Amino acid sequence: MALFRTVPPGAEPLTLADCKAHLRISQDAEDMLLAGLIRAAREEVEMQTGVAMIDQDWRLALDAWPHGGIVPLARHPVKQVLSVTLRGADGEAAVMDPAGYRLDGLSRPARLWVETRPVPGAPLNGIEIDFRAGFGEAGTDVPDVLKRAMLLLVAHWYEFRAGSYEDAGCGSIPDGFRRLTEGWRARRL
Repeated sequence: MALFRTVPPGAEPLTLADCKAHLRISQDAEDMLLAGLIRAAREEVEMQTGVAMIDQDWRLALDAWPHGGIVPLARHPVKQVLSVTLRGADGEAAVMDPAGYRLDGLSRPARLWVETRPVPGAPLNGIEIDFRAGFGEAGTDVPDVLKRAMLLLVAHWYEFRAGSYEDAGCGSIPDGFRRLTEGWRARRL
């Protein structure tokens, strides 16, 4: 099983102005640094929580259908399944009819139920499920607590950008980050 992003988000949940106001920065000399920190903070929040903050497309590749035909989609929230494709032995693609599967986007992880499960011809990654996940297309669609977690990371990394690991700054995660993201982390039973 392989999960990878096929279309990145078209925007960031936080604007440069949001971060500059939070850090009380009025000059533009470090805008490139801040933009990189915003992107890195979004990626960290998404990795730690399993959410897609801004709409983005993903592909899940499977070797075979799971028992019972229920496929968990490990990004949240899943908005829609774009396609389910089966690969033949020679790599040819056959797109399944959407009437043959159903999305449960309310569950976490979201689940795709496939009624009839044709066997792919390719022995490895013969099933490709393309789906869109995210809260929306703009930062205003993202829950505030996740944006606060990003602000915390950006501020921490900005403050300790020249620090060392001994300073508990460079590459570290601030204490309040886990508390802010705890409710969004996927739980294992």
